Amino acid sequence: MTTSLSNNEPTFQKIVRLLRWHKPAGRLILMLPALWATVAASKSQHHLPPLNLLIVVILGSLATSAAGCVINDIWDLDIDPMVDRTKNRPLAERSLSIQVGIAVLLVSGLCAFLLSTYLNPLSFGLCFAAVPVIVIYPACKRFFAVPQLVLSIAWGFTVLIPWSAVTGGLDRHAWELWIAVIAWTMGFDTIYAMSDRSDDMRVGIKSSALFFGRYVTFAIAIFLAITLGCLVWLGLEIQLGYTHYFACLTSAVIWIWQCNRLNQAEIPSELYQKAFGQNVWIGFIILAGMLPSTLGFG
Repeated sequence: MTTSLSNNEPTFQKIVRLLRWHKPAGRLILMLPALWATVAASKSQHHLPPLNLLIVVILGSLATSAAGCVINDIWDLDIDPMVDRTKNRPLAERSLSIQVGIAVLLVSGLCAFLLSTYLNPLSFGLCFAAVPVIVIYPACKRFFAVPQLVLSIAWGFTVLIPWSAVTGGLDRHAWELWIAVIAWTMGFDTIYAMSDRSDDMRVGIKSSALFFGRYVTFAIAIFLAITLGCLVWLGLEIQLGYTHYFACLTSAVIWIWQCNRLNQAEIPSELYQKAFGQNVWIGFIILAGMLPSTLGFG
């Protein structure tokens, strides 16, 4: 049932909530790997990141994230009302019509398409290859034991698209960063999924947090260790410098703290959101570590 607050809320604000623009962490955590790739690929080519490409990457990630949010909420139209964390989303509470949702999806999809036309043929093709993965992900939680893996693959395109836009191809360095982002996404989204375990079991939704069961914290630690290893290896290969290694060390300390807290018998409910937010800051830390040598200061 639509709340009185939602009844009095302007349509524009409902669309903002539909796109999760009131929660920038989810938008930033998609944008940051794309920026890693743009910066690291530029370093591997010994030139500065192209400003026009950076703009396309930032706007493209926002448009893609917007489309992904609407697709997710359309798929979960009848599930979200049964989950405490999602029951107040505009489509779930029926305060925004499905027709408006589809219109917003078409606009955000058109924006993403127009931005992709700036890219070279390989990058443009990768944009189209990402679409079915983005579309199918929300459905996977109904039949695939680890739907976060599908999400991680979708996230991985945020590396492949800008890397190929900078270099014109996909070398081994691109795939090293791709593995890092796949593993990082598996780690932080499994943490995120831990907060929904009771609702997911009741509704019948699958997630990596349920799949790994009592070993979920160990699995998260493995994913984050793979992320760290790939980032350090990439840094060594393309000579990202000491600031990159310091950023990796800082990230490792935060990840160790997170896994230690997640391994407690009693986990405060706010810890999951806190850990997710910390991973956004980790994304900024890693980006900041890559920048000095790319800009010629290290």
